[in-house]
Amino acid sequence: MVAVGCGLLTRLPAPFAGSASPPHRPLTMAEARVSNAAVPIVADAGAPAKPFRFRGGVASREQATECLATAALYEAGGDREGQRAVIQVILNRVRARGFPKTVCGVVYQGSGRITGCQFSFTCDGSLTRRPEHDGWTQARRAARRALDGHVYAPVGIATHYHTDWMVPYWRPSLDKVAQVKSHIFYRRRTRS
Repeated sequence: MVAVGCGLLTRLPAPFAGSASPPHRPLTMAEARVSNAAVPIVADAGAPAKPFRFRGGVASREQATECLATAALYEAGGDREGQRAVIQVILNRVRARGFPKTVCGVVYQGSGRITGCQFSFTCDGSLTRRPEHDGWTQARRAARRALDGHVYAPVGIATHYHTDWMVPYWRPSLDKVAQVKSHIFYRRRTRS
């Protein structure tokens, strides 16, 4: 599993300041988990996203379903809740400013570059090793339901996430709103 925005911090966050470790080294998985756990979920995580209603033809809908299911499977494996959370983030991005306005556009944004892809499976060679297992049926079902308006409420309007064993460079600029197993979800900061 890989996550959105896979830039690791190269310097240690505050909980590790003053340690005997060099100041500019990647965090270990254990250090990243401790650092991520120290960031609280915002008190006002917000309401769930509004239902997404796909508006397109049969072929466009099938393409959107496949893009959602592929992202869900590569990002969350066979984890049902993780798949649903990933799908919700993608649909939240479709409606958010600064992202493509189609499902497949969001999933494959930046995939033509070695760095800068939004979902690392689209540019790290993972697609050449397409998984073949039962998770496909589940991911496609979740994708179809989401395109019909089903909302995965626990992640609200999150537009970013990562696994708990990494700390992306963008983490301090967003509000942490949820954690679903090993994935941590963020939304843009709300202005007070």
